[in-house]
Amino acid sequence: MSFKEQLKGRDLLTLADYSKAEIAYILELAAQIKDKQKKGIPYQPLQGKTLGMIFEKSSTRTRVSFETGIYQLGGMGLFLSSNDIQLGRGEPISDTAKVLSGYLDGIMIRTFAQKDVEELAENASIPVINGLTDDFHPCQVLADLQTIQEVKGSLEGLKLAYIGDGNNMAHSLMIGSAKMGLDVAIAAPKDYQPKAEITELASSFANGTEVLVTEDAVEAVKDADVIYADVWASMGQEEEQKEREKAFAYYQVNGELFAHAKPDAIFMHCLPAHRGEEVTADIIDGPQSVVFQEAENRLHAQKALMVALMS
Repeated sequence: MSFKEQLKGRDLLTLADYSKAEIAYILELAAQIKDKQKKGIPYQPLQGKTLGMIFEKSSTRTRVSFETGIYQLGGMGLFLSSNDIQLGRGEPISDTAKVLSGYLDGIMIRTFAQKDVEELAENASIPVINGLTDDFHPCQVLADLQTIQEVKGSLEGLKLAYIGDGNNMAHSLMIGSAKMGLDVAIAAPKDYQPKAEITELASSFANGTEVLVTEDAVEAVKDADVIYADVWASMGQEEEQKEREKAFAYYQVNGELFAHAKPDAIFMHCLPAHRGEEVTADIIDGPQSVVFQEAENRLHAQKALMVALMS
């Protein structure tokens, strides 16, 4: 069975559900789609298709990249906030899934609980894409892997160091890196480390590579090819901002920390960024930063994902 047949109709709930070869196929498709767009070559395999986009958490990159992406592929995107649909008024997720399956060709949902995305997928007869939950952010990591591949030429044998909160980004980066042959090191304060069960899951995918969780940022960054940061307080954690600023003070990506990485290391961030908190301006705005290339690749990686699942 070809990858095209293998992926058609599938959900993307977490990268744990995809093989290394399947992820590699999506990344190759993303590179081809990006090349077509840069050359002005029309590519619209999703003509007549509609993607429903459910947002219980707001976003710049997720909404614009998915809505633009489905349009460029010949389809249309339908923005659905929790105020627009009965899901926000207590309709069971299972009912919403079945109703939307009769109208749409795919659903992207950005919400809080992973179990809600799983229930939606279980009851929908069309592909469901996890646009972000509190536990996982697989679409961002597809764009991240595409960016690393573009800059470094390959993924195998590289080391990625993530500095900061052991959140959905840390979880998905661990899984994506382990699947694709990168060593990955997560540095976070003791009380903010990734969930043990997800660290264990990521480690189960490592084939000769290392998945390390440590409190030592210098240990994590040592000889890294990629340094990755995220905000200290994610959406919904604003009331913890002051407390987190104290806990994460040692975990700022600055010139001193960056010096422990390889000389040609790149800096990545899923954005939005808070300069002067998790990263200093000279790093995120410096010559080794690829954050805007990374942000653009959300468009191309997600277009590849929609083509793979919805065409």
